[in-house]
Amino acid sequence: MFITPAFAQATGAPGAGDFVGMILPLVAIMGVFYFLLIRPQQRKMKDHQEMLKKVSKGDTVITSGGLIGKVIKVVDDNELQVEIGENIKVRVLRSGIADVRAKGEPVKVESK
Repeated sequence: MFITPAFAQATGAPGAGDFVGMILPLVAIMGVFYFLLIRPQQRKMKDHQEMLKKVSKGDTVITSGGLIGKVIKVVDDNELQVEIGENIKVRVLRSGIADVRAKGEPVKVESK
C-alpha cells in the first residue's frame, strides 16, 4: 500500500511544456481577434479616409448628423460648402461626412 519512491518520482516537476501549452491558446485568441476585428476595422477606416479625400463639387453627401446635401464648393482641404435645401448652404468639415451617396456633375454656379 505504500508508494514506491520510483513511482512517486515519475510525475516530475512542471516544465516548459506547461508554459507553451498555456501561452499557445492566448496567442491563437490574439490572432483571431486581429484577423476578425482589428484588421477589418483598419481597412474600413482607410477606405473612409480615401472616400473623404475624393469628395468633390457636385457629389451628394450624407453628414454625420444625417443631413443630405450636394457639395457646391470645396473651401479648403478640411471644409466643404454643402447645399441642403434651396439657397440653404452650410459649411461642413470633411471629417463630418459619413457617406458619399452619388457622384454627380459639377453644379453650375450662377454669378450674382
